[in-house]
Amino acid sequence: MLTLRDGMPPLIETAPALAEMCEKIAAGTGPVAIDAERASGYRYSSRAYLIQLRREGAGSFMVDPIGFDSLAPLQDALEGTEWILHAATQDLPCLNEVGLYPTALFDTELAGRLLGYPRVGLATLVETLLGYHLAKEHSAVDWSTRPLPTPWLEYAALDVEVLLELRELMVAELAETGKTEWARQEFDYLRSFTPAVRTEAWRRTSGVHRVRGRRSLAAVRELWETRNEIAEQRDVSLGRILPDAAIVVAAQALPTDRDALMATKGFHGRGADRYAPRWVAALARAAALDEDELPTRAPRGDGPPLPRAWAEKDPVAARRLTFAREALLALAEEQHLPVENVLTPDYLRRTLWTPPATRDPAQLATAVADQLAAYGARPWQIGLAGPVLVDAILNADIEPEVEPAAPEPVAEETPSEE
Repeated sequence: MLTLRDGMPPLIETAPALAEMCEKIAAGTGPVAIDAERASGYRYSSRAYLIQLRREGAGSFMVDPIGFDSLAPLQDALEGTEWILHAATQDLPCLNEVGLYPTALFDTELAGRLLGYPRVGLATLVETLLGYHLAKEHSAVDWSTRPLPTPWLEYAALDVEVLLELRELMVAELAETGKTEWARQEFDYLRSFTPAVRTEAWRRTSGVHRVRGRRSLAAVRELWETRNEIAEQRDVSLGRILPDAAIVVAAQALPTDRDALMATKGFHGRGADRYAPRWVAALARAAALDEDELPTRAPRGDGPPLPRAWAEKDPVAARRLTFAREALLALAEEQHLPVENVLTPDYLRRTLWTPPATRDPAQLATAVADQLAAYGARPWQIGLAGPVLVDAILNADIEPEVEPAAPEPVAEETPSEE
């Protein structure tokens, strides 16, 4: 079992304590391990409710960001350092929200993927590479709780305790496998990555596939958006206002008044009764929409159709996709990589659905590389996957040979009774 080597670090809650911590961090050496705790499942926002840091020569620290108007002193102290995070895409948004931006970073989860580890959770990597058991019993607690219990703080401090050593081992393994440059490109991409704004988020309501009819889909949308508004105002997670299952049940039943709504089997949750008038109003809005205002079953997007429809819509494109998928899978196994890390599936489908027009091999290779780069593929991915896509495009254009059908056997004549 991993334990804190320096004892419990202080919780930084005041400006003087923050200034003292920043001096120590600036005087430390090497990269800085950073982690953040959010209150997912409890709060609407994804803000950081605790930030943990560790650096050689400085020690470990925990910052309560809620009590500070600005963490600019910490950003100044971190300027020019490399951050070590695990699953950076989860923590960077909430760190950016409080004004913390990395100059460089190392993501231990992504490094684990590049190195071919089948499971890349922090506890698993720590046990595999360091031989420690990292307890995770407090991973889903409400970090917006104040004051934070001591066992929770100890758990949080342990997460950064291991990151420095974990990075050191992974850096060596990346070098041994020739993947150092791949990792550098991935980390640079992560550092500048901006998550796409999710449109029509209501479509991700759990169980929405069971809803039939555009009018009922409109009811899901109205109920979801009403719940989202309430959750944002109260800073409470969506499910704590009204479960997805209740939205689906109400959208299927389409009750027209409060009594009918509350009598709907399966309509439950803390907010079901409390906000009943708002749910009824949402259902009424859905009922009053004109036909041309109702949502369609599938959202309109700018990407290619679902792969299962390719064979019917464009058989040549379907052959391209089959060739490329088989080759990429073999390539991923050879390089000990998850196939989705060799090339993002969306980039693969977009390129093969609308490939460059040229069929000159050299020109096609350049055009495919440019197309992949425009989507966001990194140079190392283009170098690996680009030739595979070029071969798939060229080979798919060749009509497959169809063996002639065997002649039907001639039935022997049966002598007549005559």
